[in-house]
Formats: sequence, structure tokens, C-alpha cells
Amino acid sequence: MRRAGLLLFAAVPVVVTGTVYLLTPAHSGTEDSARAPASAAERARQDAKSRAERERAEDDEVIADLPAGLAAPAKKELAQELVASAENSTLDWRSAYGYIEDIGDGQGYTAGTVGFCTGTHDLRTLVERYTKAHPGNGLAAYLPALREVDGTDSHEGLDPGFTKAWKAEARLPAFRAAQDEERDRVYFDPAVRLAKLDGLGTLGQFIYYDAMVFHGPGTGPTSFYGLRERAMREADTPSEGGTEKAYLDIFLDVRRSAMKAKRADIDTSRIDTAQRQFLYDGNLDLRKPLVWKVYGETYKVA
Repeated sequence: MRRAGLLLFAAVPVVVTGTVYLLTPAHSGTEDSARAPASAAERARQDAKSRAERERAEDDEVIADLPAGLAAPAKKELAQELVASAENSTLDWRSAYGYIEDIGDGQGYTAGTVGFCTGTHDLRTLVERYTKAHPGNGLAAYLPALREVDGTDSHEGLDPGFTKAWKAEARLPAFRAAQDEERDRVYFDPAVRLAKLDGLGTLGQFIYYDAMVFHGPGTGPTSFYGLRERAMREADTPSEGGTEKAYLDIFLDVRRSAMKAKRADIDTSRIDTAQRQFLYDGNLDLRKPLVWKVYGETYKVA
């Protein structure tokens, strides 16, 4: 995921309340299902991921009786603006379809609206799915190279033409739609679904979504499901009888600690002067107007 020019480092030990974790790149764990669960906590995280990504009749009945929340069209648009302010330093999230560069974070090329990366599975998967629907597209020829560099920061087989091909393809409505679909399939829909099952309102659903985008939808200790599991050990979710504000406050603490463990001087304003400010203001529904700061810049949505 793009972090507005902030460089993140891998393989750093994380210490949170006595527990030591090994930090890996943000998207790590997107293919964790390929290995056997190592512990009860890992199995619980895998179960949560499965529950978020696969429809279950009993869950669907619960969700059907709830407000649309972040999935309502206006709120979903707001969510993309909030993410874009932190990922791309703009509210115009659609301007990032053609974005692509290597920001030096060890994840290869970062591209598109939510920072799909050549080193973290999701960009490869996006191009694979897009090519299945649109054979012969301008990125299809790079699939062998994308498979080879997946999991690394290598550009082998991609330079010098891949960035130009990405930008050209991003001018096509079909590829823009493919980015939106993959964003929803991998990040937005699972985050909102699980947040609703945890008893969270619109703000909580966005907090889950932003964490999913930044940390990746993996089950490792510092990916989204690992952070959620850690927060749930310190506070009950509303569906478990806890209060929404208390649980979200703990979740943001856990997430902030994970960010700081990657780099002590990393800017955490997407939490401090945005999400936590909304929480402390009691704006659990993300009502407009909204004013927040990220990286020192003020954003307003009327």
C-alpha cells in the first residue's frame, strides 16, 4: 500500500504488551492459507478471515437487519476519499488509477487506487483476473514476470515497459472497473462485513477498512486479522457486549503500535488526527461535515 512517501521496513521485532511479533511488509499474509495454522490464535484468525470473505446464511441474516453503514453509496465514496488522503494525499481518489512507482518499501511497484503491489500478491491477482475477463490487454504479457517477482521487490521482467503499460491500461474504463472490483473483493467488502458482525457502526467499519488497506488482509500477527485478534484480547467487541468506543480505541492503539514498530518516526496522523479524532468526537456514523488532518494537511468534506 502506498503511504504518501513514507518508507516502511520489514523484519522488525514488535513488542506489544509483552508479546513479540515479527513485522513483515504490509500485504504479507494474503496467501496465508497456503500454510497450516500454527496455533489456536492463528486458527482463530483464519476463521475470522473465512467468515469475512465467504457468505454464511446465519451471518447474512444478521447483516440484512443492519443499516447499510459504510456500504451506502455516499459513505463508500467518503471512505475512498479518506483513504486517498492518507495513501495519495488527495481527495480525488480516482486520479490514482494510473499511479505507479517503487517507493522503496521492499514491495516492488506500488500502483493504483489502494496501492496494489507487485511484491504482495494483490497486483498479480488483479492482472490475472483482469486478463481472464479481457484477454490480450496491455498488461497480459507481463503476467509471467509478475508471477516471478511476486513476494520480492524485484523489477525483473517488468522494466522498462510495465509502468508505461499500467498507465495506458488505466485510461480504460474496463481496467478502472477491475481495480474497483478487486479493491472491494479483497479489502472493502470483507472489512465492512466483519465490522458489522463485530457490532461496529460506520466509523468502525471504516477503521477496519483503512487497517485492511494499510496492513494487508493477512492472518499474520501484524496483518489486519492479527491486529484485530490482539485488540479482541484487550477489549470486547460490541457484539461480545463491549462498548464500541472502548473497543475501537484499543484497536487503534494496537494498530498505531504496529505502525511505530515498523519505523519509530513514521507519521501516524491517519489515526491520530483523523480516525481517533472522529472517535473522540463521538462521530460513530461519520456524519458530514468532516474535517481531518493527514501529514499536516487539512481536508474537509462538506
